[in-house]
Amino acid sequence: MHRKKTVRKGSSPTTKINQQPPRLLVVHVALPSWAEICSNLCEALQNFFSIACSLMGPSRMSLFSLYIVQNQHECILPFVQVKGNLVRLQACISELRMLQREGCYRPQHTCLSLAVKDGLQQFKQYSRHMSTSVALPCTSLEITVLTSQPGKEVIKQLEEGLKDIDLLRVRRLQVIEIIKGNLEHTDSSPIEEPSIDESSILGTDIDLQTVDNSVISMEIFFKAWLHNSETDQEYIHLLLPPQSFLPSSRAKDNSMCLKCDLQERFLSPSLLPGTADGTSRIDDPKGDISTLYQMASQSSASRYKLQVIKALNSSGLCESLTYGLPFILRPTSCWQLDWDELETNQQHFHALCHSLLKREWLLLAKGEPLSPGHNQNVLSSTFYVITPSRSLTLLVKAVATRELMLPSLFPLLSEDPPEDSLKMVESTLDSLELESTYNPLQVESHLYSYLSNSFTKPQGRLCTSWESGKPRKAGQLLTNRVQATVVPLTVAPVAGRAKMPASRKAFSEDLLPSDSEEEYPSS
Repeated sequence: MHRKKTVRKGSSPTTKINQQPPRLLVVHVALPSWAEICSNLCEALQNFFSIACSLMGPSRMSLFSLYIVQNQHECILPFVQVKGNLVRLQACISELRMLQREGCYRPQHTCLSLAVKDGLQQFKQYSRHMSTSVALPCTSLEITVLTSQPGKEVIKQLEEGLKDIDLLRVRRLQVIEIIKGNLEHTDSSPIEEPSIDESSILGTDIDLQTVDNSVISMEIFFKAWLHNSETDQEYIHLLLPPQSFLPSSRAKDNSMCLKCDLQERFLSPSLLPGTADGTSRIDDPKGDISTLYQMASQSSASRYKLQVIKALNSSGLCESLTYGLPFILRPTSCWQLDWDELETNQQHFHALCHSLLKREWLLLAKGEPLSPGHNQNVLSSTFYVITPSRSLTLLVKAVATRELMLPSLFPLLSEDPPEDSLKMVESTLDSLELESTYNPLQVESHLYSYLSNSFTKPQGRLCTSWESGKPRKAGQLLTNRVQATVVPLTVAPVAGRAKMPASRKAFSEDLLPSDSEEEYPSS
């Protein structure tokens, strides 16, 4: 599908790498499929938020809100800060678990769009409420509708219900269809994009993705929210030597520069309590790529350069010489570049990956973190080894230099070990199960349980004045639901639709200034 260049709403060249958009999740509860999805979804959310709420360093997620849509829409979690708020989010997940799993009802096609409208109004009012005390990290909202219904039908419902709504504050709107089958890949990946006719009504694309109905697949989808998603500028300039066939007078001006984005391969254990490296400091400036990922994009001038100086045979590097976290380089998706430049850059990147694999080469590069406005007194450099892969990515990892090396005089293996020892060891090795590749998704460290248990468990609902008079069904769980501090969307009664419950009316009427001050402190 041909796309035209657009400017991302809510972005600016000064946006920091850690300032992620607020997120609204709308869970479309459709019976009877909800019974098959509920437990997997709740466990995936529990696992995800145990990580997201515990991460040290800059916040990966700012605000989060959750709506459910059954025969009507309801906000079960107004916008709250994610970091350090696991108890509150656990209460919300507990409420999800208690939703009706059996029976039937006539679905209201307007409920999904009403939930989106309500959430968008909540966000606008929250933004106005907070603008007087603290600057919001991002002024645009990402909305995710999670459903087991056919994705195309849900998109049509949203388009019809939102066609007259101002969506300038919506940075992205996506529909996630939960499917019963197994996807070929463990990662959640888009299988289809709406055509221009389908998405042109809103003036903003509605992305359609499918996710397998399994804990791991849903968990991976939610973890994508922890990735840096800013596209205000590229993060890395990979500088290659000039082409050898050019005259020396022109060589300097024709060196190749590949513009790349940086992505984590996995979360640093130093960012989480209870892990092997949990005592490591994460705020020590080292002038390397790890620091860059936390500090990049502070200004349009701060870019990190990797100057390629040598090629290495792929078998000529000992893994013991690399250190630190590995990072992924990929062609940039910076919106400020022309589409022609983005396409050319990606083609050159593709050619580099292909050529390195064909030659069985690695690249040795020198890091140049200094740019205008930085401290020019720093003289030491960090060196990196760049490894190609079968995907359109490069792996970059720091490599030791002379100053860091310690003596390592290790004797080589002699000819053959004693026969008795050899037989004993061979027998032991034969008893091991052999895997062709290492799959981290099959190895658990019980980190989720540790992080969840580190927070105090919710002890039942903190009854608020707007719901204190509402009768509860026998045996129904009282969860610790959070009271919203902004007025929810007023929905006019429609013939044939159930009236708004008394608790929802009180929800919009019983708002006190003290609630707002307690719910959203400025610090």
